[in-house]
Amino acid sequence: MNTAAELDTSLPFYHAQREQWTGLRRDLHANPELRFEETRTADVVARELESLGYAPVRGLGGTGVVASLPGSDPSRGIVLRADLDALPIHEANSFAHASCRAGVMHACGHDGHTVMLLGAAEILKALPTLPGSVHFVFQPGEEGGAGARKMIDDGLFERFPTEAVFGMHNWPGLPAGEFGLRTGPIMASGSRFRIVVTGRGAHAAQPQLGLDPIPLACSIVLQCQTIAARHKDPVDPGVISVCMVHAGDTDNVIPESAELRGTIRTLSSALQQQLQRDIRTMCEGLAAAYGARVQVEYFQYYPATVNTPAETALCETVMRETFGDERVHANVPPNMTSEDFGFMLEERPGAYVLIGNAKPGGTSTSLHQPTYDFNDDILPVGVRYWVELAQSYFKR
Repeated sequence: MNTAAELDTSLPFYHAQREQWTGLRRDLHANPELRFEETRTADVVARELESLGYAPVRGLGGTGVVASLPGSDPSRGIVLRADLDALPIHEANSFAHASCRAGVMHACGHDGHTVMLLGAAEILKALPTLPGSVHFVFQPGEEGGAGARKMIDDGLFERFPTEAVFGMHNWPGLPAGEFGLRTGPIMASGSRFRIVVTGRGAHAAQPQLGLDPIPLACSIVLQCQTIAARHKDPVDPGVISVCMVHAGDTDNVIPESAELRGTIRTLSSALQQQLQRDIRTMCEGLAAAYGARVQVEYFQYYPATVNTPAETALCETVMRETFGDERVHANVPPNMTSEDFGFMLEERPGAYVLIGNAKPGGTSTSLHQPTYDFNDDILPVGVRYWVELAQSYFKR
């Protein structure tokens, strides 16, 4: 381990560590685990932290890992957070570190996020004691599992006193090593829905003897688009997408029921709730008109990820002073994807930022695609950002 006297905090030192960090990142990529199944991943994280002299706490949120770097004032602390889980996607890459597990891959870069935070834990451990504590939070279940909420419910902020929270996500839409951020909502709130329309089955040649749920299901799909276009303020972003339709098992039988599944994305919780009410009212009205029954269910709710002004300004200052103005994109447009870091930002002030992942020529595959891979070139950049942010926070 480097001592404070030996540690060169210039960028060349960080790049000297890149080979080690890259090897660890690729090991995690080759061994992905789905939400709340990140046992091996958590073992690797805990082992790395212990080798650095930390005493990691395990079990928050199921498979979460937390390690604290004590500051001179134990009542003060910040959270730096990374996510652990992979996605149920079959990897299409053929490189040596491709997923060893069929149907599971790191298609969102959480392997890179984990290693960047481990790198920051390594560097900060070798520096002089900070005025407050830094809590390194390795969170499970971001991909649809609301792992952040589960860690909070398990007492994250009570066990680790926290006055601000910070998160970071790689972004293929930005050049490698550049940054994006904004005050206010940067990621959308999201919820998923399941709508089941129940009619009465019949022979396809005798529709009068049944009650066909398919025309009603089709009407619901069309009316969802009308709700998105006509039931809200046009300048308040909102998306309703019906992404799955299932009805019947053969081509000559009118089915008993039809099922629709989809998602609602908005930049405010109020609009999210409004659209949920509107969809339910619409479904019930159409069902009454058709003489059918309908069931509407909402699940996997994520709040909007809303950055607070002071903390966002601090992140921007750190980026500009560390990497240069030309690598910072302030006021990036909000994205309609969702992120459960929003749960943490409901509890504490903080900021969620983007770090560019695109390779030269902008050839990087987008997130959640079977050919995606994290760009290892940005590992030193992300580590340095975390280190500079932790130091700068306590200098305010």
